[in-house]
Amino acid sequence: MLRLFVAIAIPAALRPRLSMLQGGVPGARWTDPADFHLTLRFIGEVDTLEAEEIDEALHAIAAPGFSLALDGVGQFGSRRAASTLWAGVATEPALHFLHAKVDRALVAAGQPPDDRAYAPHVTLARLRDAPVERIGRWLQEHGLFRADPFPVDAFHLYQSHVGREGAVYEILESYPLIPTA
Repeated sequence: MLRLFVAIAIPAALRPRLSMLQGGVPGARWTDPADFHLTLRFIGEVDTLEAEEIDEALHAIAAPGFSLALDGVGQFGSRRAASTLWAGVATEPALHFLHAKVDRALVAAGQPPDDRAYAPHVTLARLRDAPVERIGRWLQEHGLFRADPFPVDAFHLYQSHVGREGAVYEILESYPLIPTA
């Protein structure tokens, strides 16, 4: 079985800026900067045949390239039990268009639809028993985080290898977007 998801890679030049946000929260398992990505759609466990159908469906997507800017930070989970710290994404209609196309392609390939609202973000840390006041301080200290836009000219099919130290991500296939003039 393969554990798959579809995502946009974060450029190597932007990773140091994101990694500077990492620290100051006990109980945080910080994401390896090499694994920074922006998920378009989580797929989950599939067999090889399903993976081939997914790959075929993703190759058929035609969508324009665009620019994307990271903007702000936040958390998932409740105020008292945060589970994730993340960097946000500035509103970009082309990103939501691509997300919708990926979702439709995966449904057409036999995958169940994703009924959750799409909340684009880059995961910076997973939390376990992190002190609420330290999370609050981290959110305040980094709330004004902004990064210059970067071009998105492709999206990728990733495999997640889960181990004791957390997940390691591997790009299995890349899908180019239509260049913009």
